[in-house]
Amino acid sequence: MANEDTATGSSLYRVIGRADWARLAPGLANPLTETEIVQLRGIGDRLDMAEVREVYLPLSRLLSTYAENTKRLGAETAEFLGEPDSTTPFVVAVAGSVAVGKSTIARLLRELMSRWPGTPRVELVTTDGFLYPNAELERRGLMDRKGFPESYDRRAMVDFLTEVKSGAPEVRAPFYSHMRYDIIPDAYVTVRRPDVVIVEGLNVLAPPPAPHDVAVSDLFDFSIYVDADVEHIESWFVNRFLALRQSAFSNPNSFFKVFANISDEEAVSQALGFWRDINLPNLRENVEPTRHRAKLVLNKAADHTVESVQLRKL
Repeated sequence: MANEDTATGSSLYRVIGRADWARLAPGLANPLTETEIVQLRGIGDRLDMAEVREVYLPLSRLLSTYAENTKRLGAETAEFLGEPDSTTPFVVAVAGSVAVGKSTIARLLRELMSRWPGTPRVELVTTDGFLYPNAELERRGLMDRKGFPESYDRRAMVDFLTEVKSGAPEVRAPFYSHMRYDIIPDAYVTVRRPDVVIVEGLNVLAPPPAPHDVAVSDLFDFSIYVDADVEHIESWFVNRFLALRQSAFSNPNSFFKVFANISDEEAVSQALGFWRDINLPNLRENVEPTRHRAKLVLNKAADHTVESVQLRKL
């Protein structure tokens, strides 16, 4: 294991090369089959047996260790206070740019962590469900800033996670359809006191808008930021847009069906426009500045594989 400063001179993190990271979980059996891994993989993501074994098995073991010790601390604190043990779900955040692969990572961690004895019940919630409906975004003049912090109902997110962390028996989050590009009325994701809740989204690590407000990140027990060079993310975004023309965009119910039959040249131009006008500014202004708030950073190479891990010093 390396234990050194980052390239920027910060000493917040241990920097661990991939080979050293892979050696942190010797002998762990991969509980997933190749078919399951393919089903978890998002469009354009690089995910295979080696990546799961060398990167995500050690990460899931680390997360399970944190979860088990947090639960133990909760029980000991309750005993100290003379109260009944009311340990609540361990909450993990997965943050990063669009197209960086955070959704695939969140799904993969849900599957891996649910195989550990101490965390059999793991739920996944995306912050897309807390976007304002399109009608409200239109009313506020925010449709072109969808994904920016102001396009989310931050208060609803905080209330949801507060209920989860308070041990509520059942908590519901709104459901977002990527096909329709909108919130679906009267559809919900229901969380019923699982062992772990994984929250995935662009701006989950953002600080509160005002000094005395509660930040969404205040309610996380562990946070992960998925990082890569901007030029690589741009390439992944464009390639994903091209691939979606043959899948999701071709569905007649898709919000983006207008792009299904355009030429490759038009598709690249359209994707670059979305990237440079919306997603890149959001990354630069809002997402990237939260990187240092994560407990762990996964650094990806151009081929989507993780080349190093940065773990925040305790």
